[in-house]
Amino acid sequence: MGKSDIEGKSALVTGAGKGIGKAVAIRLAEMGVNVAVNYHRSEEAARDVVAKLGKIGVESFAVHADVRDIKHVTAMVDRVTETWNGIDILVNNAGIISDGLLIRMTDEAWDDIIATNLNGTFYCTRAVLRGMIRSRWGRIINIGSVVGIRGNAGQVNYSASKAGIMGFTKALAKEVATRHITVNTITPGYISTDTVDGLPPETKERIRSAIPQGHFGEVDDVAHLVAYMASEKAKYMTGQIISVDGGMAI
Repeated sequence: MGKSDIEGKSALVTGAGKGIGKAVAIRLAEMGVNVAVNYHRSEEAARDVVAKLGKIGVESFAVHADVRDIKHVTAMVDRVTETWNGIDILVNNAGIISDGLLIRMTDEAWDDIIATNLNGTFYCTRAVLRGMIRSRWGRIINIGSVVGIRGNAGQVNYSASKAGIMGFTKALAKEVATRHITVNTITPGYISTDTVDGLPPETKERIRSAIPQGHFGEVDDVAHLVAYMASEKAKYMTGQIISVDGGMAI
């Protein structure tokens, strides 16, 4: 395991059992960061990630919480804080989709997406923020989406939730800038995850045709940027929205 300028710090990564969250947890561990692996339904997958991080040589454990539930979030943050005497890095990655045209969208489809993607980001960030302010150091890294920038038919709820995260990022960055806490958002495009890989071939081809680079991204494309944002090298970067999307947001 290589040394880094954040070695020994602690991180909480939400939705870290698979996909981008898993890749982020592994990359932070490779930098010497202890990582709490949050999951909601994927307990077995989260425990597999913890095992991988243990082999890298850092401390790690799986922690259950539904980020829509403030009581869950409070209990999760309390446990991580007590274990490592604080949380230095928060990666708000947990998110869901429930696609459909607005004219047929149910209240539940709207509420579930906003509650998980936007409210969950708010709950988790608020819960860790006081400790970061006290220690005068912190990294809050939100995982948004290219559709929060450009919109997408059939994803009004998802687009709205991710656009909200961008406004959240810019406002909070101003509130905590003097405390050496940075707040940034990464907006991935179509990344090769279980969700994207499971799309019908014709759908994947249609999506590829809209990507200037002509191919899907990899989870490590996002994880490497998270690692940079978490490091001291990014100490003067805050309130930024950075796309990792093969050019889709152009």
